[in-house]
Amino acid sequence: MDGQYFAMLAAICFAAGLNVYATVATAGLLARVGALVLPAALHPLQSWWLIGACGVLFFVEFFGDKIPAFDLIWNALHTFVRVPIAAWFAYEATSQLSPVQQLLCTLAGGAIALAAHSGKTAARIAVTPSPEPFSNMALSAGEDVISIFLVWFATKHPYAAGAIVAAALIFVIVTIQFVWRALRALFAGAEREIHA
Repeated sequence: MDGQYFAMLAAICFAAGLNVYATVATAGLLARVGALVLPAALHPLQSWWLIGACGVLFFVEFFGDKIPAFDLIWNALHTFVRVPIAAWFAYEATSQLSPVQQLLCTLAGGAIALAAHSGKTAARIAVTPSPEPFSNMALSAGEDVISIFLVWFATKHPYAAGAIVAAALIFVIVTIQFVWRALRALFAGAEREIHA
């Protein structure tokens, strides 16, 4: 396994943290047309049944994820879907490594997906209070496009995709800190109002 493989794997795990159904369906389709070579353990992703099921779930998420407030519930529940599936993907994709290396890759894949998922949730918390629905819709659509694009792009330019993920992870950390500070200031202001 080389650096290109790990860069591609990081990009796919990040994409899964944004939209796991789009990621799995895209990976399956790319594998079917020969653009992505999957390890034997991941060959089930090429199944038309799995691709179709992910397509249906992507369709449901595409609309449900654009409804303010509901999207927060949806994303909270998907913490238990996106992160484990990304970790499983990393685990199966590195089955030829030693058990310790495979475990480290699994943890890294899950952590990358969790960072992407957390950044997505933080952005939603910041945007949801907006009185107009269009910013929420645009953010959701952007996440969908990024997920699909990143999986495809990683098969063509893995190092560039890995660089995008590294930059995105830095952005996510900064965004989460910003949202956290904003929420603390909001709750501190509300507490002062209550005690005034």
